Amino acid sequence: MTATRRASARSPTKNPVDNETLMAMRKFLCFALTVLLAPAAQAQEIAPDVLVKTITQDVVAIIKQDKDIQAGNPAKITELIETKILPHFEFARMTQIAMGRNWRVASPEQQKELTSEFRTLLVRTYSTALTNYRNQVIEFKPLRAKPEDTDVTVKSEAKQPGAQAVTIDYEMEKTPGGWKVYDVKVAGVSLVTTYRETFAGEVREHGVDGLIKSLTAKNRENDARFKSGKT
Repeated sequence: MTATRRASARSPTKNPVDNETLMAMRKFLCFALTVLLAPAAQAQEIAPDVLVKTITQDVVAIIKQDKDIQAGNPAKITELIETKILPHFEFARMTQIAMGRNWRVASPEQQKELTSEFRTLLVRTYSTALTNYRNQVIEFKPLRAKPEDTDVTVKSEAKQPGAQAVTIDYEMEKTPGGWKVYDVKVAGVSLVTTYRETFAGEVREHGVDGLIKSLTAKNRENDARFKSGKT
């Protein structure tokens, strides 16, 4: 957590979504995404580690065969994420973690808007990362969990010739809809809590509504950049 807070502190407080750490993590997020593309029903039938291992092989094959995705086709990538990835994320909990104590300050309607905007922000981040897959190999560590556990960490390591291996950990919880991801840690840095300091700074200066407006504006900017191919 200390490392995460240090990474967060480097971000300017006035912009809750521009973060050097996130830029560095971007090329590794594609590894994280490849293990999450599967029918939602499947997540209810198998253990979390088995789920990610099985899906990895299938998804890597899809990416390798789809030239449009490899070329960064915005429509194809967006469709892939919307239909295959999103069912495996618990965005409400992710937003709550990113907001920290300020989550309680927000009204139910504001919480709903924040979750929607944060979801959009992360989806665009994932969309950019997905285009960066370059035949990396993902190895999974044995799952250390009891059968009755409802909150687990699935650990993996992404390897590429000529580059240092990068750890990617999936924090997952068991829900009525199956196992869901509520955080991804790349090289020990939490994707979700990386936003906490910048979110807090925005709330201090402009309130929760100010944060929502800032996220909305940034999402529009990111969407235009992604559709134009300027990722």
